[in-house]
Amino acid sequence: MLVMLPNTSRKAFAKPSVSANNAVLMEQSTGRVLYEKAANKKQSIASITKIMTAILAVESGKLNETVTTSRRAAYTEGSSIYLKEGEKMKLKDLVYGLMLRSGNDSAVAIAEYLGGSVEGFAYLMNEKAAWLGMTNTNFDNPHGLDSDTHYSTAYDMALLMRYAMENETFREITGAKSYKAETRTYSWRNKNKMLTKYYKYSIGGKTGYTRKTGRTLVSVSKKENMELIAVTLDAPDDWNDHTRLFEWGYDTYDLSKIDEKGKETYQMTGTEQSESGYILQDLVVPLSKDEKGKVKENIYIEREKTDEKIGEKVYSIDGEVIAETGIYQKQQETEEEDTGFWNEFTQLIYQTIGVS
Repeated sequence: MLVMLPNTSRKAFAKPSVSANNAVLMEQSTGRVLYEKAANKKQSIASITKIMTAILAVESGKLNETVTTSRRAAYTEGSSIYLKEGEKMKLKDLVYGLMLRSGNDSAVAIAEYLGGSVEGFAYLMNEKAAWLGMTNTNFDNPHGLDSDTHYSTAYDMALLMRYAMENETFREITGAKSYKAETRTYSWRNKNKMLTKYYKYSIGGKTGYTRKTGRTLVSVSKKENMELIAVTLDAPDDWNDHTRLFEWGYDTYDLSKIDEKGKETYQMTGTEQSESGYILQDLVVPLSKDEKGKVKENIYIEREKTDEKIGEKVYSIDGEVIAETGIYQKQQETEEEDTGFWNEFTQLIYQTIGVS
C-alpha cells in the first residue's frame, strides 16, 4: 500500500447507563461498535458459550442425524433437557434444546457426536473462534460451566453472534419462542425473555448464568431496516440493560448510504497519473445525526496489484474507521460467500483429531 492506515480505536458517543460490568452494542450489517463498556476484558461467560456450540452443529450438515446420549452427557450438572443415558434424539432437536432450554446435557451430547469428545469439540470451538478473529477467547467446554480457562469478552461474543446470525438455520433456531422435539410430548419454551416477553423487536439471543459469573446475555433486535446485537456480562439488570441499549441505538443511529457502487477515477498523489476502479456495492453504515456529513474518505492504491483488486477505500469520522471497501479493476458481481469453506475446514480438523 502507498499509505499505511493509522491504528485507531473505536469511539463511543453519549452512553446509556447499564448495570453490566462489560457490554457492547454492535450493528449487524457492518459490525460497527456503537457502544462499549470494558468490551475487550476477558470474563467468564456462562451459557452464552452455547452460541458457538449451536453454530458448529448447524454448520456440520448433520442436523437430521440421530445422536445417542452418553452417560457423561446424561449426568452433566446444571440446566438440562433431561436426556437419559442411551436416549436417541436428532441433532436438530438437541440444538433447539441447547438454545431454548440451555441444556448442558444437550451441549455434551452435541460435542461428543461432532467432536468425538468434549475435549475434541473444544478444539473445534477454538479453531472457529480464531478464524472469526475472537482474539480474547478460549473455550474448554461446550456449555459454559465455570472454568478458569474458559472465557471471552463482550466484543468477541458480539463478533460470534454477528457471524451466526448470517446463517438462516441458526437465525430460525434462536428466534423460536417454543419448539417440540420429536421424542417429547411437550414443547420447550425459550428462556430468553427479551424474545418472549420484554422487547417486541427482539429476534433472538442466548441467556447465561452461574453463581460465579453472574448473568450474561446476548440478544439481537430488528427495527425497521437495522439489526443490533447487544452483549452484557455480569449484568444483574440485563433485560433492562438490553432494552436501554437497543432504544438508544435506534434513537441515535440510522443506516445511511455513504458511497455508491460503480466506476470512479482516482488521482495519484504528487503525480499526473490516474487510476480507474470500481466499487462493487453500495456502502451503508449506521450514522448518528451529528456524524452525517462528517465522513472522510481515504484511498489507498496498491503498488503491486492483484488480478482484480487494485486498492482500498477507507471511510472514517474524526479518525475512527467506520467502513472499508475494495477497489477493483473491473465491474463484476459481488461474489457469493463460499459457504463450503467452513465445512471443508471442519472436516480437516475432524481428521486431525481422529473423528470420522
